[in-house]
Amino acid sequence: LQKEGVMRMVAEAGSDDYGRLSVMLQYRFRMGRLFDVPPGAFRPAPKVMSSIVRLIPLPAEQLHADDEEVLAEVVAAAFGQRRKTLRNTLNGLLDAAGFDALGIDSGLRAERLTVDDYVAIANHVAAQRKRAG
Repeated sequence: LQKEGVMRMVAEAGSDDYGRLSVMLQYRFRMGRLFDVPPGAFRPAPKVMSSIVRLIPLPAEQLHADDEEVLAEVVAAAFGQRRKTLRNTLNGLLDAAGFDALGIDSGLRAERLTVDDYVAIANHVAAQRKRAG
């Protein structure tokens, strides 16, 4: 794959490359960038560097999201406006009490949260929706 895409796939929380793609793939797979492949290895040679990435599916017992659709919704909302804080991007999904209950600072930006943080938020949102009926 194009190296730029692979870097986004394997990016860690807090890095510039970390985003929606990173979270959603890392929820399901153990990811690893193996090595780069120069343009000259292909005919015709592309104008970009390529990388080889390994995706190892995680066992079902390691997938803790109660509702994966809600997880996708939360991640999409959080990264929808990257420069805004979670307080703003998740408004309507998670209120101040929810952030407090989860121990997550609502003043952070989306790229600061780990995959586990997103799963916790999604599970909280799913539980609230279930209670609301």
